[in-house]
Amino acid sequence: LVLSSTTIFGADATKIALVIGNAAYAGARLKNPVNDANALAAQLRKAGFEVILKTDAGQKDMSRAINEFGERSKLGSTALFYYAGHGIQVRGKNFLIPVDADINGEAGVRGESVDLDQVLDQLGTANVGLVILDACRNNPFESRFRRTGGAGLAQVDAPTGTLLAYATAPGKVAADGSSDNGLYTSELLR
Repeated sequence: LVLSSTTIFGADATKIALVIGNAAYAGARLKNPVNDANALAAQLRKAGFEVILKTDAGQKDMSRAINEFGERSKLGSTALFYYAGHGIQVRGKNFLIPVDADINGEAGVRGESVDLDQVLDQLGTANVGLVILDACRNNPFESRFRRTGGAGLAQVDAPTGTLLAYATAPGKVAADGSSDNGLYTSELLR
């Protein structure tokens, strides 16, 4: 069974995507997220999406882009969020890590990162919500935590009408990949 973007999203549906790729972390640099974000943004534009693209974004820039994404998601639209970069879980909640994060311990995660719930909250008016997380490669701050929050990202109950896709199973760590794109996004681009 092969489904085209027209079959899934409808020919006249408003399609908006926020694509974020973060790689330039001090002391925990990643190879592929910016390449992944750029490649996926190009594919989504070809499929008729209006794309907001952010690479190596700080916390303020990520939060503003998420809010803009929510404002552009209209009633009945298709809204797609893609994130490649470091992501961690703390006490069963998932956080996306901006490149300017200065996390010295578990208590600092909420103030220095972006809670995945902030993204999920923006999907309320969309007819179809897609959240793709090519994250959870490792937790570069884990040695600073009193207790570990668990490897990878935690499982999330997606809101009604939302598909949540992880690069790996909840609680597992994904590979960054050795080519120009990460392993997961390479397959997604195909």
